[in-house]
Amino acid sequence: MRYTDIAIIGGGLSGSTAAAMLGRADISAVLIDPHESYPPDFRVEKLSGEVQVERFLKTGIAESVLRRAIYSGENWIARFGHLLDKAPSRQFNIRYDSLVNAVRDEIPATVERIWAKTVAVETSPERQRVTLSNDETISARLVVLANGLNVGLRHQLGITRKVISACHSISIGFDVTPAGRTSFDFPALTYFSERPSDRIPYISLFPIGTRMRANLFVYRGFDDPWLRELRRAPAETLHAALPRLKRITGPFDIVSEMTIRPVDLYVNDARGQPGLVLVGDAFSTSCPVAGTGCDKVFTDVERLCNHYIPQWLASDGMDAAKVAAFYADPVKRACDQWSAAKAFDFRSVSTATNPYWTAQRWARFIAWSVQGLLRPLGGAFDLEPNFLGHSSSSSSSSSSSRSSSSSSSSSLSSSA
Repeated sequence: MRYTDIAIIGGGLSGSTAAAMLGRADISAVLIDPHESYPPDFRVEKLSGEVQVERFLKTGIAESVLRRAIYSGENWIARFGHLLDKAPSRQFNIRYDSLVNAVRDEIPATVERIWAKTVAVETSPERQRVTLSNDETISARLVVLANGLNVGLRHQLGITRKVISACHSISIGFDVTPAGRTSFDFPALTYFSERPSDRIPYISLFPIGTRMRANLFVYRGFDDPWLRELRRAPAETLHAALPRLKRITGPFDIVSEMTIRPVDLYVNDARGQPGLVLVGDAFSTSCPVAGTGCDKVFTDVERLCNHYIPQWLASDGMDAAKVAAFYADPVKRACDQWSAAKAFDFRSVSTATNPYWTAQRWARFIAWSVQGLLRPLGGAFDLEPNFLGHSSSSSSSSSSSRSSSSSSSSSLSSSA
């Protein structure tokens, strides 16, 4: 049996970030994941906005990791075939597996890594027992469950899940190249839907590697015939839904298969569990349209590793009351509530047809237009396209916020 203070189950973005932070703090930790190198996965594909990047910086590993990404300092905003603004943007584009593997490179050698699957977890107010697929057993004071959407261990532990919104949105990823020319005119682009009936909030295009990546978001059921048409005839279906998009992009070809991922919004309740804490998607999911997944991951992990774990290890035991302090943390709760509100607000502003939300759509269109007109005069107020109703300098963990309009997300949270 191996002994450690912290056993981290799951080596995605949240688990690997936690391992890096705990290792740098000289806290005994073990990272458990089936994959020695994280495999390709359609999740987070860019980090953007002052708030999100600042949250990442609090983990202490962001600067090294973000050097691996492609930086976009400008994002074009468009709707109805009209360019509204060329907005300054702090945007880092990187595929999820590359992001996770870059984070793993920041984990100190003092953190043990075990490439195996966790098959069982037994908790108690003192020490926790983790059984692995390679027949090893780990004894830890605390288990950090960071295994994302995998439900097996949560079911085994009797953790209840509350589904807030089934198939709340669907994320679609694919690569595009310009037709008949070598490059696109824009460095990055967010193009908003032209009709609420299309149930498309926006499409985001941004460079990764040598290709332009596209993230299309829709509010439809997973069995919707529209998705079948998109798979069968992707270019025709996309242009029918966004007929004036090519006025901004110019002709382009879709050069990869479309990856389609539906997202359920849910929350897991583990408050009664001693010796166990859930972070990231293992605790609750977020909607990629609103782009708050990485905000939640970095907030969860930063609060847990910088504040709670050092306090918990300073005294005996790891009972449920001690662990409950993390879930009640005001910064974490504010971020979770803000993320949930954004998910539903973005859906309403994209698809609802009542007078209030129609007015909201036009207000945002006018705000972006005015900003684009003022920018050459030096009078624009930057609206980083990440947070519906909040500017890039606002924070969900602060009581202050600034009114603005919405745009794209940090595509595919996850989520990271």
